[in-house]
Amino acid sequence: MGYRIEKDSLGEIEVDDSKCWGAQTERSRRNFQIGSERMPLDVIYGLVEIKRAAAIVNRENGQLDDKRSALIVSACDSILSGKWDDQFPLKVYQTGSGTQTNMNVNEVIAFLCRQEGGDVHANDHVNMSQSSNDTFPTAMHIAAYGQIVDQLLPEIDEWLSVLTQLEEQYQTVIKIGRTHLQDATPLTFGQEISGWRVMLEKAEQFIRESSDHLRSLAIGGTAVGTGLNAPDLFDEDMCAQISRQTGWHFVPEANKFYGLTSHSALSFAHGALRSLAADLMKIANDIRWLASGPRAGFGEVTIPANEPGSSIMPGKVNPTQAEALTMVATRIMGNDVTIQVASSQGNFELNVYKPVIIDSFLQSVTLLSQAMASFRVHCLAGLTANRSVMAEGVQRSLMLVTALSPHIGYEKSADVAKLAHKDGLTLKEAVIRLGYATGEQYDEWVVPEEMI
Repeated sequence: MGYRIEKDSLGEIEVDDSKCWGAQTERSRRNFQIGSERMPLDVIYGLVEIKRAAAIVNRENGQLDDKRSALIVSACDSILSGKWDDQFPLKVYQTGSGTQTNMNVNEVIAFLCRQEGGDVHANDHVNMSQSSNDTFPTAMHIAAYGQIVDQLLPEIDEWLSVLTQLEEQYQTVIKIGRTHLQDATPLTFGQEISGWRVMLEKAEQFIRESSDHLRSLAIGGTAVGTGLNAPDLFDEDMCAQISRQTGWHFVPEANKFYGLTSHSALSFAHGALRSLAADLMKIANDIRWLASGPRAGFGEVTIPANEPGSSIMPGKVNPTQAEALTMVATRIMGNDVTIQVASSQGNFELNVYKPVIIDSFLQSVTLLSQAMASFRVHCLAGLTANRSVMAEGVQRSLMLVTALSPHIGYEKSADVAKLAHKDGLTLKEAVIRLGYATGEQYDEWVVPEEMI
C-alpha cells in the first residue's frame, strides 16, 4: 500500500494513496475512532450540493474563474452519482461543528479537480465564501427536509390508503369497545380504524407544518453569523441555486446568528416525528392485543403468519411486525431526547452538537419510513376481522347495560350488570329476574346496532 504526503496548517501527514481525501480528513479519521456511526451520506450530499451551488454563485459574482467553477461542478456531480461514497469515512462523534466533515468534502472535491488537471484548493476555492459553521447547518436542513419529503411522507400516504380501505371494509362490523382495558359500549371496527387513520392524517399535517421551517438555510452567515468573507446577497443567490439543484424551495434564514447557534427548527420537526412514533406504537399495540390468542386471547383480528414464532412451540405465530415497529418507536423517543438536549447547547455563537443532532434526526426518519413500510406490507394490509368473535364479544358484554340506563336508571342498571356477572347470566336474564323489565322491553331497548 502506497502513501502520499498531504499538508495542512499543522504540517505533513501520510495519506493512503488510494484515497481522495487530504490532511484534515486523515487527522480526524485517526483522532476520532469512536463508535461505528459514520456521518450520514445525506449530510455529505447536502454539503456537496452547497459546494456545487457555491462554485456557480462565486463564478457569477466574479470571484471564481470559469475553469475552476466547471471542475468543481463536475466533481460534485460525480460525487452525487454515488461513485465516491467510500471517500467519506469520518465518524459522527467528531468536532461538534462538523468542520472535519466539511473539510472532508472540500478535500475530496479538490482532489478530483486536480485529477482533471485543475489547480483547485480545498479552502480557497471549494470553500470560497463559506464556513463550516454555516455550511454544516445548511446541509443538516437540506438532508432532513429531503428525507422527510422523499421517504417518510410517501409512506404515510401509503398507510392512509390501506387504513381507508380497511375502515370502509369494516364500517358495519360491530365489536365491543374497551376503555381502561375493560369492556365498554359497542362501536364498529371501521370506527375503531378511523381513529388510527386520523392519527396518521394529523401526523402528516404536523410533519409538513414543522418541516416547512427546515427550508430556511443558514448559508451566508459564515463563521459567527456576520457573513464575513461572503459577498452581498450570497445567501439569496445560494438558496436560489440550491433550490434549482434539488427541486425543493429553500430561503435564507433571516437571522444568521440564530441559524448558527440554534437548532430549534430540527428540534421542532423531530417533535412531530416523535408524535408519529407514539401513535404508531399505539396502533401496533392495539393490533397485537386484538390478535392475541388465537384461542386464549381476544382473537378479534387475524394477522399474517410471516415466520415461525417459536423454536420450541410448533405452530406458534407471533406479532413480529408489531414488535419491530414498537421497538423503532422507542428508538425515535430516545433520539428525541438526544436532539432536545443537544439543541439546548447553543453556547454563544455556535451550537457544537450538530453531528449527533442530524445523525439522530436522519436515523429517526429512516427507521420510521422503513418500519412503517414493513408493517404495512407484512401486517396491516393482510389484517382481517374475525367477525364471529367480535359478534360473540358484543353479545357477552355486560356494558350493553348502558342502553338500559335511560329506561330503568343508573342504579338499577348497575344491579343488572352485577347480578349477570355474579351468577353467569345474560343481561336479559338478569333484568327479568330482578323484575326491572320484561324480555320484550329488553329486546326493544338493547339493540347494539343503535348504540354505535
